[in-house]
Amino acid sequence: MLAAIIWGLVQGLTEFLPISSSGHLVIVPAFLAEWGMDISQPSLAMSAALHLGTLVAVLIYFREDLALMFRARSDPDGRRLILLIAIGTVPAVIGFFVRDSVEAIQDDVRLVGLMLLVTGIVLVIGQIAARGVRNLLDGRVPDAVVVGIAQAFALIPGISRSGMTIAAGNMRRFDPSEAARFAFLLGIPAIAGAGLLSLPDLVDEGAAIGELLVGLVVAGVSGYAAIALLLAALRRVGLFPFALYCFVVGGLTIALL
Repeated sequence: MLAAIIWGLVQGLTEFLPISSSGHLVIVPAFLAEWGMDISQPSLAMSAALHLGTLVAVLIYFREDLALMFRARSDPDGRRLILLIAIGTVPAVIGFFVRDSVEAIQDDVRLVGLMLLVTGIVLVIGQIAARGVRNLLDGRVPDAVVVGIAQAFALIPGISRSGMTIAAGNMRRFDPSEAARFAFLLGIPAIAGAGLLSLPDLVDEGAAIGELLVGLVVAGVSGYAAIALLLAALRRVGLFPFALYCFVVGGLTIALL
C-alpha cells in the first residue's frame, strides 16, 4: 500500500509539473532503493492506469472549457477548442505505435536522467520565448500541429509532456497561462487513452484493486494541486525553477545511479 501511495503522489505531482512523470516513476524507486526502501518501480500498466487519477483532476479543474466544448454545436469557441485538441492529438496517436521501443529507455535509469537534462534545456528555451500574449481561442491549425508534435516527444521517459507542450505554446506566442491551458486540455485524450488501454494489462497482471484505487485517489488529489501550483508559478516565476530542478535531479541520477 505504501508503494501505491508513493506511485500516486509521484504521478499526480509530476504529470502536470514540467518535470516528467514517467521519468520520476523510474528515478524515485531507484533512489529509494539506494536508501534502503524496497519500493519497486510500477509496471507499465500500473503507471498508465495511474493516469486515470490525474485525468479526473484535469477534468474537474478545466470543467468550464469542457462545458464550452459540449456546447460546440452552438458555440464557435467550443468548436475551435475541439479542432485544436483533435489536431494536436494526432502526433501522439502516431507515436503510440512505437511506444514499446521508446519506453525501453526506462530500463536505463541514467538514460532517463539524461532525458531530464533535455527537458531542462527545453524549459529554458521555452521560458526565454515566453513573451506572447495570444489567447488559446486565437489558436490556429499550425499552432496545434507544433504543440502536438512536442507532446509526442513525451513518450520518451524523462521528457515532460507538460514541459514540452507549454514550451511549444510559448514559442507559438501564446500567453504562458494560455499555453499551459492548451497543454492540459491537449493532455486529456493522451492521458485517457494511456489509462484505459492499460486496464486489460492490469487484469492480466492480477493487480490488487485496493492498491490501484489508493494510487488513483492520491494521483487525482495531488494532480489537482499540481495544476494550481504550476499556473501560479507561471505567473510569478516562469519555467526556470523547474528547469533547474530537472538539471539537478537529472545530474544526480546520472552521477549516483
